[in-house]
This record gives sequence, structure tokens and C-alpha cells, in this order.
Amino acid sequence: MARYPLNLPQQLKQEAELLAQQQGISLNQFILWATAEKVGALTQQLDDPNFPQISYRRGAAGIPVPVVRGTGIRVQAIAVAHTQWGMGAAEIAAEYGLSPKQVETALAFWAAHQAEIETHMAYEERLSVA
Repeated sequence: MARYPLNLPQQLKQEAELLAQQQGISLNQFILWATAEKVGALTQQLDDPNFPQISYRRGAAGIPVPVVRGTGIRVQAIAVAHTQWGMGAAEIAAEYGLSPKQVETALAFWAAHQAEIETHMAYEERLSVA
């Protein structure tokens, strides 16, 4: 792995440290994760510009799945919590350590990309049965 010295503005570093702590990871891992997410998004150009808080990452099956940017929490998990478990945005936010705005954005993304997400969910269901 290559080393790269990085100078961050103090405010950005503090915010990154807080987000890393909320995710239970080191600042180094958080920065690596965020960089990988951004490079992947720019390379694949999958992100929907209408939803800047949602990005794609490759799941275990190698298929790109939408996640809440910087968290790794899949949009489909939020959609399931809302549609199948009847949880409201505030409950989901508390359960997953997200802001209500992040949950609302994820639900709006799900509504706009419902067919894509449900297709992926059906694929995962078939894999788990096999």
C-alpha cells in the first residue's frame, strides 16, 4: 500500500474524525473508504446527480449497490426498514446512526430507483435460497 501525506483543513479533519468514530473505524480507514468511494463513482459514473448524498459501491457479488455516501449503509436497508418494518425516518435515523436528512434522501432515491433496487433485492434473495 502506498503512503501519501495529507494536509486537511482543521474543520474538515474534525468532521471526518467524528464521522469515522460514528462508523466505528479509524480516520485513516474513513479517508481510504471515502477516497475509494469517490474514485469508484467518478470512474463508473453511476451516481445520480440528483442525489449527491447517495453513491454506489460494489457489493459482495460485485454488483454496484447504492449506499448513503460515507457510511456504507445500503439504500435498500433503509427502504426495507421503512416499507416492510414500518419504521419512520426518525426511527431509521436513530437505528442506523444517520441524520433524518440522509434517511429522507435515501428514501427519495429508493422511490426514484425502485425498480433497480427491487431487482437487486430479488437477485440477492435468489442467491440466499440457492
